[in-house]
Amino acid sequence: MGAVAGLVIGLVSGCATTAPQQQQVAPQASVAQQTAAQQQALAPAAMTLKRKIAIGRFTNETRYGKTFVVDASEDPLGKQASDMLTTRLGQTQQFLVFERPDLGKIRGEQANLKDSNLIGVDALILGSITEFGRSTTGKSGLLSATKVQTAHAKVEIRLVDARTGYVFFTGSGTGDASTESGEVAGFGSKADYNGSLNDRAIGAAISDLQSTLVSKLDERPWRTDILKVAGRQLYISGGQRQGLKVGDKLAIVQPGETVKSGQTGFEITLPGKTIAQAQVVSLFGDNETNEGSVVQLVAGDVSDSQAKGLYVSGLEE
Repeated sequence: MGAVAGLVIGLVSGCATTAPQQQQVAPQASVAQQTAAQQQALAPAAMTLKRKIAIGRFTNETRYGKTFVVDASEDPLGKQASDMLTTRLGQTQQFLVFERPDLGKIRGEQANLKDSNLIGVDALILGSITEFGRSTTGKSGLLSATKVQTAHAKVEIRLVDARTGYVFFTGSGTGDASTESGEVAGFGSKADYNGSLNDRAIGAAISDLQSTLVSKLDERPWRTDILKVAGRQLYISGGQRQGLKVGDKLAIVQPGETVKSGQTGFEITLPGKTIAQAQVVSLFGDNETNEGSVVQLVAGDVSDSQAKGLYVSGLEE
């Protein structure tokens, strides 16, 4: 009997088969694909130039904080929002941010250049706090009580073309912050006035519109002006802090004609024309308001008489 059982097991074992494991072989990239990948890896990084933006004013348009008569310049809530926005934009490392004292320096430079049409920045930010309030709610029971403090803020922003005064973007953001405390049978936390809720609510409102604001500012074309022509060399505004470096190539552009639309009444500037190309050869200046670059013309010509009507932009390869 044992022999028969052994024979049956042997037959079953012999019939059992194990499927061979198939090894997955990744398809090899073609020579053309490999060449394209190598060229992409070796390609120089695109030139990224920081825009100059200025916060012209940021006011508190609500009744909050205006119980006492104060000087017009003493606007703590508006200044707080301005400081927060300045810090947030600076942290992105995408912009050079100027405040009102800096604007005076820029205007002074322009006076020396006898060009009052520009204020030296790519966009001007005007903002205000249009809603702000605090509330306290709570519930009381036989042995317990809770207290919730809430702050609400709404911030509105306008982005203005500093050269024309045209408002090219408006946006708003809202934010709330709250804190809760409670007591049970006389034990627990006591909720005094929490001043940090103001900061958190305003910060949340700015965060609500920050990504859209940064995106709109980043869409603005970078451009700067020619300070002086010296033969084949030009001195231009903007330098290392704006992202310029030796070897960068720039376009010298003649603005298009400005015509008035008979339908809308607005003045429209036609597309400009690149008349020359230049390459950065050196940088100068020690801060954002006085830095510049020396560029060498590599194509085209620029005369001293026409320099005032031209501007410099990044060269699209």
